[in-house]
Amino acid sequence: MSESINRPTGDAGVSKVVLAYSGGLDTSVILKWLQQTYGCEVVTFTADLGQGEELEPARAKAELMGVRPEHIFIDDLREEFVRDYVFPMMRSNALYEGLYLLGTSIARPLIAKRQIEIARQVNADAVSHGATGKGNDQVRFELGYYALAPDIKVIAPWREWDLTSRTRLIEWAEQHQIPIPHNKRGEAPFSTDANLLHTSSEGLVLEDPWEEVPDYVYSRTVNPEDAPDAPEFITVDFERGDGVALNGEGMSPATLLARLNDLGRAHGIGRLDLVENRFVGMKSRGMYETPGGTIYHLAHRGIEQITLDRGAAHLKDELAPRYAELIYNGFWFSPEREMLQAAIDHSQEKVIGTVRLKLYKGAAHIVGRKSPHTLYSEKVVTFEDDQGAYDQRDAAGFIKLNALRLRLLGRRDR
Repeated sequence: MSESINRPTGDAGVSKVVLAYSGGLDTSVILKWLQQTYGCEVVTFTADLGQGEELEPARAKAELMGVRPEHIFIDDLREEFVRDYVFPMMRSNALYEGLYLLGTSIARPLIAKRQIEIARQVNADAVSHGATGKGNDQVRFELGYYALAPDIKVIAPWREWDLTSRTRLIEWAEQHQIPIPHNKRGEAPFSTDANLLHTSSEGLVLEDPWEEVPDYVYSRTVNPEDAPDAPEFITVDFERGDGVALNGEGMSPATLLARLNDLGRAHGIGRLDLVENRFVGMKSRGMYETPGGTIYHLAHRGIEQITLDRGAAHLKDELAPRYAELIYNGFWFSPEREMLQAAIDHSQEKVIGTVRLKLYKGAAHIVGRKSPHTLYSEKVVTFEDDQGAYDQRDAAGFIKLNALRLRLLGRRDR
């Protein structure tokens, strides 16, 4: 099909476009489609976010398809990703719908930011992505683009072309001599997205929420049933709410998360089967593997248990769902997210210390925490003689004052 694809309206003036390019089938088809449909020069941008794939083949494939070498960008963004996106998010303890650690969501604003930077660098007048019209990623990418470059033109091929199935996509690729990996010729059993924080899988074999996720879908974690029979104990050190060391060894943010990933993988930690509410309105079922992030999230909550005042801790727990929703929906660059971030970061000034965890058979457990800024007082809380640190008689007045309105209600309604 597709020599007959109509040229979209409103494309006048598009001479150069920066494409978020993975080198896979979909974005390779998009690359050629942009060249033919818009008659424009394509600049490719491939982000290394720790997805664990060799990215140089993307360069060779882009060159094969006519992209000039100086217009092929492959950037290692792993440290920036963890330092400036994952760790700030983790300070909030954000979980979307109480469970999801936002591994895909938090990567999109960084990709969008770098894409806009490249567009300015090469004087491009448009950007493009490979997200479909059904998902959240189209929203996340484009809200990022427009926040950073309000007048940029955005090209979303999945909302424009009529390649509506895997079969038609492959047919079009064959007609235009686009190399097709052997495993792409059959219908993929599920689709995946990966970065240093997580791997997500969705579609096809996962679409029936009653059916258990097949074991072959998991790629980041061993089956917890097959994990070691002996627990492993680790420590994570925090400074101002950010992890800085594992087992006493100082590490960069990306290195720390990668090492936690290795530990989580070995012990089968971080699997999540979730039916979530997409921003675009539908429910979707996905499987997430976030081994290191799951351990880190728990460790961060552990150090906050002894360093945050009750009022601050409970307020953070009220703010976290709103913060998570903003990231999930693509509003990383919004003023409300930045306002929440400022409050969250202020709360982390004394979140300093060490957490000890036990990793065992699919779970991480906090077994110890200490801090030079602890608010925990063994002398006050002890069941033994506290030597006057706490006068238990004070509780009587405290209880009576709090009970006053309840007693008045009770007398009225008895």
